[in-house]
Amino acid sequence: MAIDRIEDQVRAALSAAEDAEASPQERAEMLMEIAIGLQQRPKSPDALTAAVDLYDKALSICPAGEDLLRARIVARRGTALQAVPEEGTASLEQARKAFDQAIPVLAELGRPEEIAEAEMNLGVVIQNLAGAGRARITDAIAAYQRALRTFERRRFPTEFAILQNNLATAFLSIPMTDERAKMREALAVQAFEEGLKVVNLIDHPTEYAMLQNNLGNALQYASSSHAVENNLRALDAYDEALKVRSRADMPGEYANTIANKANCLWNLPDDPANPEHGNRANLLQARACYAEAREIFVAQGELQKARIVAEACEQVERELLAAPAANGGGITAVARTM
Repeated sequence: MAIDRIEDQVRAALSAAEDAEASPQERAEMLMEIAIGLQQRPKSPDALTAAVDLYDKALSICPAGEDLLRARIVARRGTALQAVPEEGTASLEQARKAFDQAIPVLAELGRPEEIAEAEMNLGVVIQNLAGAGRARITDAIAAYQRALRTFERRRFPTEFAILQNNLATAFLSIPMTDERAKMREALAVQAFEEGLKVVNLIDHPTEYAMLQNNLGNALQYASSSHAVENNLRALDAYDEALKVRSRADMPGEYANTIANKANCLWNLPDDPANPEHGNRANLLQARACYAEAREIFVAQGELQKARIVAEACEQVERELLAAPAANGGGITAVARTM
């Protein structure tokens, strides 16, 4: 039924595009608006593919000389392409070309917010391409920093927070193989904390939870001599994220966060002041979190994540069996981020 609705919307859009009483500019704008509507909370990949087709149709009828309208359509087309699920990077490569084409025109003729939005989306595309070895992560960082010139904290708190999150994850995605690795980790933590200064639990719950979860990950895996202190801060961050990410309302995000929390508990002594007493209580909590996360991941068809947490749960179980009742035994850190 969802596919039928998409087809009906596309037919209606194409019919509007043939309206002789509307100017070519008006028809192109109508197609763009309908395509944007298809992109919003798409029920299936078909909605995104249909949106791309409508953007292509809009570009085909956009009059010569309407450079700003064309750039807006191209940029929107890029946002649809970047959201298309696929194996490989073909759609991401097309999205990058779209933003590279649109941004100079938007910079000349568009509003600052349009330019910043395109730069932010370009950064996301490049970051995803960098993960596949098809781009440089430093180019994504540069795009985010350009977007921050407009999306500053006071007027655009949500966009500012998202950009800080994206910057932080970009810093952390750079291999930690040189002398600047610790500096990048510190910059990532700082970026998450900057984002949290402008969002709160009540007004921006989704962004707040995202930043808290990712801050917890950054703290947990930082190469620091203050591992216990960082892990305690990470636990606080995960608990803040879980104020939003409930199993009932956001099961996938909830499972990600409790799995991250389990990783942290696994490597934290029960009594930080007396680490020699072990961490049996924390291991028991970690096991329960892993088991619940696995149950949710299986139910949602996230089988790879389910396998990861199941393996971690088995390792925790072995350590519990080997450890005396008052001692958690030796703990081996396993870095898993979700």
